[in-house]
Amino acid sequence: MKILVTGANGQLGKDLIKLLAKDNDVYGLGRDQLDITNEKQCNQVIGELQPEVIIHSAAYTAVDLAETEEDLAYKINAFGTRNIAVAAEKINAKLCYISTDYVFDGTGSKPYREFDNTNPQSVYGKSKRAGEQFVQTLTTRYFIVRTSWVYGLFGANFVKTMLKLAQDRDMLKVVSDQVGSPTYTVDLVNFLEQLVQTEQYGIYHASNAGFCSWFEFACAIFEESGLQTRVEPCTTEDFPRPAPRPRYSVMEHISIRANGFDDLRPWREGLKVFLKELAASDH
Repeated sequence: MKILVTGANGQLGKDLIKLLAKDNDVYGLGRDQLDITNEKQCNQVIGELQPEVIIHSAAYTAVDLAETEEDLAYKINAFGTRNIAVAAEKINAKLCYISTDYVFDGTGSKPYREFDNTNPQSVYGKSKRAGEQFVQTLTTRYFIVRTSWVYGLFGANFVKTMLKLAQDRDMLKVVSDQVGSPTYTVDLVNFLEQLVQTEQYGIYHASNAGFCSWFEFACAIFEESGLQTRVEPCTTEDFPRPAPRPRYSVMEHISIRANGFDDLRPWREGLKVFLKELAASDH
């Protein structure tokens, strides 16, 4: 398949290109080659390339900064997505938009289904939800894939941060009252590759199976890495941040099951494989 990946230099974008290129004709475009906020450029580049599938992973993801850079967050996440959606529809390409658990308010206590009402609390979450709405109204062949707590070999993420902090400290405090599902980029990409080959359009929740708190996630990272770092639980209030975080953002995977796809493996198994990949890449 001829696949265009936006946000090619991002954490997910880099793994998308690396893994999809094995069996597909992949064009990874970063901001230099494709500025999604430039409507004319979107139409021109996508019109010339004529991809069968566009995986739109470009996004403004600075969650806390978005609270003060509201216009920029919307410009990229909402209107940039609109530009990609319009260009995709013109050439009848399938569009896969990568969204987030931040579209929910996180006040629930059972996993969010794909069709539950969204209620984003942060500017980031609201701008990503606006992007979803543009995709839903402007394209006919779309997949919206919400994911959470993403980590991989490229870019900064929680796993790498924990391992780095453990080098200098023997004790860390980690928030224990926010619960969600970690997602390993490789597992997410494998699912996306299966998904975009089909016509099973709609909204999907894709994260590694199971859930944990950030505190439990940190403990697992150190256990699997054989590190003796002590982790102490703390509350969200102990670490005030500009943007509100969903307290509970576990997502139910009804669409994956109902459409006959394989669910992503349990989060701890994904973590083990990632830590091996990370160790191998260091040598």
